Amino acid sequence: MHAIPALITDLTVILVLAAITTILCKKINLPSVLGYILTGFLAGPVVDFLPTVQNMESVEVWSDIGVIFLMFGLGLEFSIHKMGEVGVPGFLSAGVQALGMGILGFFLGILMDWGTMNSIFLGVMLAMSSTMITMKSIEDLGMKDRKFSDLAMGTLVIEDIIAIFAMVILSTIAVSQSISGAALAAQMGLLIFYLALWLILGIFLLPSLMKKLVVLMNEEVLLVFSLGLCFLMAVLAERIGLSTELGAFLAGSLLAGTVHVEKIEHLVTPCKNLFGAVFFVSVGFMVQPAMIVEYIIPILIISAVAIAGKLLLLTLGGLAAGQDLDVSIHSAASQTQVGEFSFIIAGLGQSLNVTGVFLYPIIVAVSVFTTFTTPFLLKAAEPMTRFLEKTLPNRWLVALDNYCEARQAQKPGEDRDQVAYLKSYFTTMAFYGILAAGTILLGVQVLLPFLQEVLADSPISPKVVSCVVIYLVLAFLLPAMLRIKKRTFTALWLKSVYNRLLLILLLLFRIAVVVFLAVLPAVLISRASALWLALGFIPVVLLARNSNRLASRNLEFEARFLANLNERRLAERFGQDGEESHHWLTEQLYVITLELPPLYKHRGRTLLEHGWGKDHHISILKVLRGREHWNIPEGDVTLLAGDRIVAMGSKKDLENFCFKQAPDGVHPTRGARLRTLKDYIENQPQGNQLLCCGVTLEKEMPQAGRPLRDSGIKEDWKALLIGLERDLLPIPNPDKNLTLRQGDLLWVMGSQEMAAALTQQGLLD
Repeated sequence: MHAIPALITDLTVILVLAAITTILCKKINLPSVLGYILTGFLAGPVVDFLPTVQNMESVEVWSDIGVIFLMFGLGLEFSIHKMGEVGVPGFLSAGVQALGMGILGFFLGILMDWGTMNSIFLGVMLAMSSTMITMKSIEDLGMKDRKFSDLAMGTLVIEDIIAIFAMVILSTIAVSQSISGAALAAQMGLLIFYLALWLILGIFLLPSLMKKLVVLMNEEVLLVFSLGLCFLMAVLAERIGLSTELGAFLAGSLLAGTVHVEKIEHLVTPCKNLFGAVFFVSVGFMVQPAMIVEYIIPILIISAVAIAGKLLLLTLGGLAAGQDLDVSIHSAASQTQVGEFSFIIAGLGQSLNVTGVFLYPIIVAVSVFTTFTTPFLLKAAEPMTRFLEKTLPNRWLVALDNYCEARQAQKPGEDRDQVAYLKSYFTTMAFYGILAAGTILLGVQVLLPFLQEVLADSPISPKVVSCVVIYLVLAFLLPAMLRIKKRTFTALWLKSVYNRLLLILLLLFRIAVVVFLAVLPAVLISRASALWLALGFIPVVLLARNSNRLASRNLEFEARFLANLNERRLAERFGQDGEESHHWLTEQLYVITLELPPLYKHRGRTLLEHGWGKDHHISILKVLRGREHWNIPEGDVTLLAGDRIVAMGSKKDLENFCFKQAPDGVHPTRGARLRTLKDYIENQPQGNQLLCCGVTLEKEMPQAGRPLRDSGIKEDWKALLIGLERDLLPIPNPDKNLTLRQGDLLWVMGSQEMAAALTQQGLLD
């Protein structure tokens, strides 16, 4: 009979003791984390009258796996959209608390003569609160539906992100043993670049891959797939000089945006609980009564500073964000503990041999003490609020109320043309620029060395092959960076000379970045002359920018990325009621009726000659002339003085169109106003009404695989395409270069003639 391995015996001891301690903690309404830490203390080397863990190294490996699972689980609860939902209060509250406690903890360590590195780690650890303890305390006290809980959760989300970046900064400082601004900036820049590149590629590839494989995935396969991704990302992060924790967190955040995240969370939770329990038990191994007794005064001081500092700073952060005194104090009271992230940071310091052995048990003791006090402080938040309301001068309270009302009354205004253009400009530049830089980095640092090894005895030049591969990818990415959003560009250009100067400078900057990225691979690989390369690449890139085929591929790429990015939200919003996408689309488009003046100088020109669709991105739904009318008119319809036209587009496009046509005397008809397309359709006058319906594009239909400009929808269906839905993503007023594909839901407008044409072709039931 084989002997039982030591690891199995150790796990038996850990799990049996953990079951007992956690049940006791539940009985007295304490968090399970404290039970795990107590288990580690009882099963560790200090207590000798109970079974003791023998193989510490194996348990430490399980503990490291536990950290990866905890970070993966945290990532599953975090998505790109969650940061946007947090809003200014969460960012401001977390920022004030993290910065304030970081500085406070650092100087506290210096005053206790712990040295620079210990003090830095202490400051970062004190800045981290516990999401787990905060949520547990709020739920146990029945306060989950209180207003302050949203602020607390938002603050904790941002604190978790700050902790991720803090770990990278601490690793950089620890390796160099000094604080170098240049080194920190380089490391942070590299981190942000890698994160952005991974997120873009992950969002584009992962949901698409899962859509294809989902039919093959039962629960077992989905669990293995998710954990495989988690550990793959952890290993890749470690290989490029980042932390395994960051890789696991990123893997979770990528899966958080998919429609499978709830099932994945359900499947992963038991694994996370098991390995996470082992991690917290390993924290308990570090509890040393002798050292706690030796450092009892610093422990009490640090605990007091942590509680008082967090209470003050989080309250100030909440008030600064426009929350009232009651909400701010309750939110602060729920986050006064030092969280489990601090254990990970303390372990990082020890693994890098830059912190003293005393720091880990001290921070564990501080965490235990502050965790015990959290529920009591949360209960005391109401009396504290009443005490301050009675104590503070009345003019302070009035000023505070006025400030809060003013902040909460602020509503984000409609995007002005300049804001919309700058947002689109920098988003496009960052999106394609990061992909281009990532392509160059992979080509130079990975592909070239690989080819040099494979083609060592071949007449084929590895440098030439590498350049060809890199430039094939860049030929797709760089022209997209030069494309201009004409609708906002034209509006800005017409409004002021200052806007023209800004637009020219932005265009020159865009060209400079593209040329730099275009010449960089050749310079890095072949040491060619950057000047001659730049002169050669400029006309090539500018010509590629005007390629309709390339524009079609870019638009399809962007549409898939946006559909994957919003997959979970779109499924929640439109998954159960397909008609909602139609309503969403018709509420994003607007309609206005305009009248041409009696002396209209462009009378006699056709709609095509006016070029309104091309220049202003609007569509003409009707042309009215006395009793005559044209629904969805063709481009050869001639406009005469006194004609009325019904124009459709986005609100901003129609406003810009009216602004541009005003000098020619084109004005809204009496009583006409901008109204949504939905309102227009529902309130049309009787006779010759326009209809709106959806058509699903099938593989055998001639429009599938064609760009919108060549689809023939207007000619064959007698209809106007007002938008489409791809993978539940609504795309209003799609670009003419967008390629239609099988499965697209096309929303079209037209008259009874359109309905007849669609019915005859078997496209309507």
